[in-house]
Amino acid sequence: MRGPRPITLMLGALAVAGLAKTGSSIMNLDSEPGDVIQSAFISAAFAADSEETATAPQSCSPEPRPICETPEMMLQAMSDERDLLDSQKERLAERKAEIEIAEEKLAIDQANLLDLKAELEEMFDRIQKAQTDDVDRLVALYAAMKPKEAAAIMDDLDIEVSVMVLATMPERDAAPILAKLNRTRARAISRIILERSKLPGDQRLHDLKL
Repeated sequence: MRGPRPITLMLGALAVAGLAKTGSSIMNLDSEPGDVIQSAFISAAFAADSEETATAPQSCSPEPRPICETPEMMLQAMSDERDLLDSQKERLAERKAEIEIAEEKLAIDQANLLDLKAELEEMFDRIQKAQTDDVDRLVALYAAMKPKEAAAIMDDLDIEVSVMVLATMPERDAAPILAKLNRTRARAISRIILERSKLPGDQRLHDLKL
């Protein structure tokens, strides 16, 4: 158990001294009764106030409170967030528009390519048909000739043309002409026709001798 603190003892001594002074004042005949009583009350009050002040615990300084956001600050933050979302929406809308334009351009390019492909195929068909017609006409011309006359022309003709004509010509018309050709040329034409019936990797046309 702790003993009385020094400050309490000091205040008690002051109070006793005050009471003693008050008592001496009462014994003084020159003092008025009201003054004596008033002095007693003042001394007692001073002593009590001094003791309360001394014994009162020292209050700590309050900790600083966290600064709370004001409604204006919250509204500004919400406004900034809304502006950011609006900006992102605008960028997304612009990106979407760019993608749609690119898709439309791609669709147009694909349509143009399809049209070009159709035109090329049509042109190729016309060329192939014209070439076939020319070959058929040439074959008909050689078939109408006598075999000896046709062979004489084919001996001096480009061998590719001779091969094309004889390969297209019916066998009953090609055989008499082939028989009238130069034997070396006839063997070469026969060899080319035979090799062309094989796969490209199996063809051996490099060692042909005319």
